[in-house]
Amino acid sequence: MSERSPFGLPDRGPAVASGGMVASSHPAVSLLGARILAGGGNAVDAALAMAALSWLALPGQCGAGGDAFALLRRPDGSVAAFGGSGFGPDGGEPAFYRDRGLAAVPLEGALAVATPGAVAALAALHADSASRGLPDLWAPAIAAAEDGLPCTRKTCADIVERRDALARDPGTAEVFLPGGRVPAVGEPIVQRDLGASLRRLADDPADLYSGALAERSVDALVDAGAPFSGYEWMAGGRSVPEAALTCDYRGTTVHLTPPPTPGWMVAQQAGLCDGALSGLPWLSAEAVHRLASAARVAFADRFAGCGDGSDHWRGLLAPSALEAARARLDAGDLPAGLPSPVPAGGDTTSMVAVDAEGRAVSLIHSLAFTFGARVTVPGTGIVLNNRLGRGAYLIDGHPNEVRPRRRPLHTLNAWLVTGSSGGLLHVGNTPGGDGQVQWNAQLLSHLLDHGHDPATAVAAPRFTVHPGSDADVLESPPELRVESRLGAERIEALRASGHDVAVQGAWDAGGSAQIVSVADGALLGASDPRQDGVALGV
Repeated sequence: MSERSPFGLPDRGPAVASGGMVASSHPAVSLLGARILAGGGNAVDAALAMAALSWLALPGQCGAGGDAFALLRRPDGSVAAFGGSGFGPDGGEPAFYRDRGLAAVPLEGALAVATPGAVAALAALHADSASRGLPDLWAPAIAAAEDGLPCTRKTCADIVERRDALARDPGTAEVFLPGGRVPAVGEPIVQRDLGASLRRLADDPADLYSGALAERSVDALVDAGAPFSGYEWMAGGRSVPEAALTCDYRGTTVHLTPPPTPGWMVAQQAGLCDGALSGLPWLSAEAVHRLASAARVAFADRFAGCGDGSDHWRGLLAPSALEAARARLDAGDLPAGLPSPVPAGGDTTSMVAVDAEGRAVSLIHSLAFTFGARVTVPGTGIVLNNRLGRGAYLIDGHPNEVRPRRRPLHTLNAWLVTGSSGGLLHVGNTPGGDGQVQWNAQLLSHLLDHGHDPATAVAAPRFTVHPGSDADVLESPPELRVESRLGAERIEALRASGHDVAVQGAWDAGGSAQIVSVADGALLGASDPRQDGVALGV
């Protein structure tokens, strides 16, 4: 390995531009965002167009039937959060599931679905700061749905992995298994019904919550046995700008998405690591141990008392609580594994956009697991999420126990960093389920503790505490998963520190981080080499 490329990093720097920058996990999505910026649109316009196109380009990871969260830095320096996360059904009392002999909320089918919040969040973001109408911004996505978009290797692999489940639903089978077969890489996937739905939603996003699309969705779910009333569907359509959660780290302000996202967990890890990492060699065993230990604390604290409407997390961020937790880490007092069925994989995608006026958007959206609940609303092309099944517990009395009008705990979160004068320094995110809060903390450390550029930060060896606190992995034995590029010496030192280390392939940790940074007036951007994305500047 050369000095320029430690840990087997690609010997490649970030993209550089001055007029604007975008990054996403799919080249066509990034290209669309760059074209919007080059044509005079702002970062919000670019992010909204990119989000809609990604519903077609990465259909296993996101969709109009999913959820979304975004952070926006406006040109005046103010930062707002936009949340799109839905409720469980009004009839979804714990007894409803137990009376059906269930030990957990199902991960597939109508009972797994929460009301979709993505369209509501994007509509709120649009109303706040867009310069163009949704019909204009979503026209490329509508065209892609009607004309077809080439199937990627990622989507092909997703279809192969979920083939049996997709085949059970007529809507998903028609689109993703045409003629009963898996599409070849490069073969167009046509989604005409979805194109028609997007055309309706571009004209009126509320149609998904209180119009014809809402009626179709609720009727289909009720017919399949889910106890939706329709009123929770309407309530799920409300999204308004909120104050972002903030914390200090290395003299900067980190802005994070508030609950029900786990942005507070990134803030807690920052509080446990600030001042402890900058003096350590980058990615040394001691530094990895500290970050992994902070993640263990965050997940244990999340499981112990966090849920929609609970302020438990606020107490965890109090200076006295952080000081006590730091003392536990310093003493090597780590929580044991959480009280699991066999874990199942999830999927998400994300993007960032920055314009010349200083607007910045970090946006992340998901169906929860790959293709969500694997259920399509008949005649609409809209695949529904399985966020309720993934996020809600069937544990008596827990703050995250499944309840009507209670949003399940979430994995999605986004961040951006400003300096002491409020200027933008960094904006980023990564998909990856419960890996997100850990990897985001790692990305922030790469950037702020060690001054690395975005290309180095997104490609650095990744490590992951498992399990997190998703409903489907609560009893899995604790382990630290590390990419082999971390090196045998560091891995053995981590084992000696008490971690049960599982070594992954060199680039197999998962995630697809996106970062744009500001340096000397220029924009530097990078997309994670673990997926097919690209950063493009104008």
